[in-house]
Amino acid sequence: RRAMFTCTSRLLSAVRHTEVRHILRNVTTWSPVGAAFNVRPQRRVELWEKNGLFGVPELSSPGGFEVTSERALKETEQLVDTVCKNPPGASTVQAFDQLSDSLCKVADLADFIKVAHPDPAFREAAEKACLKIGTMVEKLNTNVDLCKCLKDLLDNKEVMAALDPETRRVAELFMFDFEISGIHLDEKKRRKAVNLHVKLLDLNNEFLVGSHLPNKIEKRALPEHIRHHFSLDGNYIQIGGLHAESSDELVREAAYKIFLYPNQNLMKCLDELLSCRDKLAKLVGYESFAHRALKGTMAKTPGEVTILASFATTLCCFMYNIEPSLYSPYLSLGSCMEGLNSLFSQLLGVSFQTEQPKIGEVWSEDVRKLDCHFTIRGGRRMQNGEYQLPVVVLMLNLPHPGQSAPTLLTPGMMENLFHEMGHAMHSMLGRTRYQHVTGTRCSTDFAEVPSILMEYFATDYRVVNQFARHYQTGQPLPENMVTRLCESKKVCGAADTQLQIFYAVLDQVYHGKPQNRSTTEILKKMQEKFYGLPYVPNTAWQLRFSHLVGYGAKYYSYLMSRAVASMVWRQCFFRNPLDREMGERYRREMLAHGGGKEPMLMVQGMLQKQPTIEDFVDALVSELNPDFETFFMDSEG
Repeated sequence: RRAMFTCTSRLLSAVRHTEVRHILRNVTTWSPVGAAFNVRPQRRVELWEKNGLFGVPELSSPGGFEVTSERALKETEQLVDTVCKNPPGASTVQAFDQLSDSLCKVADLADFIKVAHPDPAFREAAEKACLKIGTMVEKLNTNVDLCKCLKDLLDNKEVMAALDPETRRVAELFMFDFEISGIHLDEKKRRKAVNLHVKLLDLNNEFLVGSHLPNKIEKRALPEHIRHHFSLDGNYIQIGGLHAESSDELVREAAYKIFLYPNQNLMKCLDELLSCRDKLAKLVGYESFAHRALKGTMAKTPGEVTILASFATTLCCFMYNIEPSLYSPYLSLGSCMEGLNSLFSQLLGVSFQTEQPKIGEVWSEDVRKLDCHFTIRGGRRMQNGEYQLPVVVLMLNLPHPGQSAPTLLTPGMMENLFHEMGHAMHSMLGRTRYQHVTGTRCSTDFAEVPSILMEYFATDYRVVNQFARHYQTGQPLPENMVTRLCESKKVCGAADTQLQIFYAVLDQVYHGKPQNRSTTEILKKMQEKFYGLPYVPNTAWQLRFSHLVGYGAKYYSYLMSRAVASMVWRQCFFRNPLDREMGERYRREMLAHGGGKEPMLMVQGMLQKQPTIEDFVDALVSELNPDFETFFMDSEG
């Protein structure tokens, strides 16, 4: 089932469930937004209209990716020629952005389809398109003539002074892409840099795919009474995860040791990937890949990341269990979407409207997956004065509805929905002139701020009380249940923060100065130093650390973004989470600019002060102070 939302932008949300004969809400009728998720929509019969994926006519079949890729490459050639012929000016930046937009329209869509489409033919075609466009991007980043056109603009002080701040910043960001790709090198070294980039595209894909593959073991190796917890494959058992939610200790132990058992081919791939990144960074003039990756971020250097992690000590965690099933009846998917709609309406002055997708516009009627949102098309101001509206996808992996009940979320699922919607609103409400810096196309350590900030709204009773109603009785979720939920997060927050610090430090060491040790030996040492639990022999958790691909040397971003979000929440929204004035400031200072403004300047604009790295550390520490008195009184009650 699909629902598309417009908020001067388009948000496509994918949801899967089984066929339901009827779903009733006994208390009141659903709003159009709630109904789109809680009530089975009436199917429209469209006999004549046939569209490709996301309205791209060619993508009605896998072969369409080759057509759209080739068209983008031809447009690229024409735009390069245009840039090189015209004198330096604002039109130079506009042409560069058109180049970026032409390639990203194909690459971003393909990047999503290659992991989300149920048809292997579509996934394979999308993967080929990604590699083809990625190769072209690396060639453009080492195109001397193209770079010279941009350099002529940047060197012309008179022309640059006449440009608006966003245009100047985008010009500088394009030059930064040239510099980190080795544009300053001689021809032989530039070719080497391109080859390293292309090789990294293959290695990244190989590691990403391998990190999610299950491990096999002969079923006789496991006790018979726990085999049913795993997938059977003839005489083998497949284990594709840690089964951390299992109440059986033996199941968890078996899953941990088998799923994390070292795969030598993947180990070799990771070694080669890290070596390739190090060679590329040094070739283009950086001390390490971490130094290259952190240029232009809020952290600036690996040293600042070390300071952020410096407060890590062995923290205790008092486990307090809440029962998710007690919360779920109050958190139907439709009511949560109504809650988001209400929040954005009051805070930002925007609202959702349901829209029926056209036939062929989406790849399936019942797709679900939770983890992230994908930008399918970035927003930008076009030459005719109109605005190219962003298209964003949220993938949600949620439970099936029952025969007479809608999809019911656990508190964690609800919080994750709010988190991902934070990303989506960042993309949808951005109003940058240039696609290259639209929405989440900003510094990685700033990109998570809007999504993490939404988690605070998701656990504030003043917000939750507006939508959390029992789907049968209409009774609101009791305030003490929300309080217990918030405190339970704080109680184990220290352990979670310590785990994030361990991941961030490990990522920095892997991408820092090369070590004369295996990645497993490095993991073991870092785990002993930064995490309380001992290393388990014959395991290689780093081979399941898929974030090494998309967040290489930048995993610390989650910590930095959480620190910023904490400061924004406490200073701007803690007193009144529905403060429209603060909402407008948030939209104006943080959401509107995408990557078109220095991230730290956006934070300063929101907080009305310049924070230091010590302020960020203090913000993280302040998150770990649970109200034990309230907490344990509630648990006893």
